[in-house]
Amino acid sequence: MFHKEGHKIVMISIALVVIAIMGIDYFVLLPWLRTTLMLVVLAFFIIILQFFRNPKRIGSLHDHHVLSPVDGKVVVIEEVFENEFFKDQRIQVSVFMSPINVHVTRYPIGGKVLYSKYHPGKYLVAWHPKASEENERTTVVVENEFFGQVLYRQIAGALAKRIVNYAKVDTEVAQGTDSGFIKFGSRVDLFLPLDADIKVALNQKVKGGMTVIAETK
Repeated sequence: MFHKEGHKIVMISIALVVIAIMGIDYFVLLPWLRTTLMLVVLAFFIIILQFFRNPKRIGSLHDHHVLSPVDGKVVVIEEVFENEFFKDQRIQVSVFMSPINVHVTRYPIGGKVLYSKYHPGKYLVAWHPKASEENERTTVVVENEFFGQVLYRQIAGALAKRIVNYAKVDTEVAQGTDSGFIKFGSRVDLFLPLDADIKVALNQKVKGGMTVIAETK
């Protein structure tokens, strides 16, 4: 199943693939070159389909758990000063997404959306130390009675040129459901209370809506 953000691109890609294959078949006379070019076109199409897939996840939803908002690899676990919303010390857990990961963003906890803001910005590589503060990004804060307030930030990278955010202030959201999409990139940061019990390690691969990032008693 494909994410709704990719429907238009997938349809355009199908049309371009058909045109490209017909053109290659008609104009390219060398058999080996014709086959090679067709395989390249098909490989490109498969990558597009892979990127916009939206697998249905049936995770173990739990009020005391913070789930990973995206698929990818944990690249940061550290105590930092969060200066946009909390303006105090928090535990930051960052997940980097490669181009072949699912790029759907999911709500890490259920509860009420307190804050949702889009920031235009640069397109530094996602692992750049200043990407969290200078790149195009969205910041969302969700609150529930178990974890209190959890902030997650979608961050564009060198390839990502559009972030989609569905979170609207004062709405009630369900853990693990779609909260947005990052086209062709990149990274999501979580900012958790200092007493959160972190359940992941650096370089660990995680799945959005399924892997437990942290829990509270």
